[in-house]
Amino acid sequence: MSDTESAYGLWLLVFINSAVFILFAFSFFKPRTSLDWRGFGAFSAFIIALFAEMYGFPLTIFFLSGWLQSTWPGIDWFAHDSGHLPEMIFGWRSNPHFGPFHLLSFILIGAGFWLISVAWHHLWAAQQSGRLANTGPYALVRHPQYDGFILIMTGFLLQWPTLLTLPMFPIMIWMYVRLARSEENDNRSRFGASWDRYAESVPGFIPKLRFKGSHTGGLNL
Repeated sequence: MSDTESAYGLWLLVFINSAVFILFAFSFFKPRTSLDWRGFGAFSAFIIALFAEMYGFPLTIFFLSGWLQSTWPGIDWFAHDSGHLPEMIFGWRSNPHFGPFHLLSFILIGAGFWLISVAWHHLWAAQQSGRLANTGPYALVRHPQYDGFILIMTGFLLQWPTLLTLPMFPIMIWMYVRLARSEENDNRSRFGASWDRYAESVPGFIPKLRFKGSHTGGLNL
């Protein structure tokens, strides 16, 4: 029981880790408009929910403990490392921080922060000159910063899935799509035909798949 108590109930760590990642994301995203703040606020709620289970109270393990213990009886599910459910379920019995899902999560989280940062610089440069942002990541997708948030959340889900963050994930994607449509309406009003031409050639969230030798511009997803 003491091991379980020492693994969780660390609310100071919940606060510190949440603050670090939220401030880190803030420094990359730099929200300015009300739509930016709504998107950033939803991401912050996801991060807080994640770390509350990772270090505060293991709600997911608590509710699933009966099924987990009966299906995988050799695992102490209330040990902190056991919260890395993908590694545990698929049989990774070494340090889960070096497991395949955990390593993949680092790649996705790093790629997400990088994409948000690079996209912001191109957006800022376009805003400073009063033109449409269509360079860098914006030449591939219309909403690279939202893609960055989705990559980060996907990475955290691979690392530490929970009963709270799993249903939050599709809801937040839906919310980002709604926010993106609002931003597109604003851009259409501001840039007119230039925006329409841009939107016709550049997809919203998923880059076009281009195949060697293709002259059709690839598959628009």
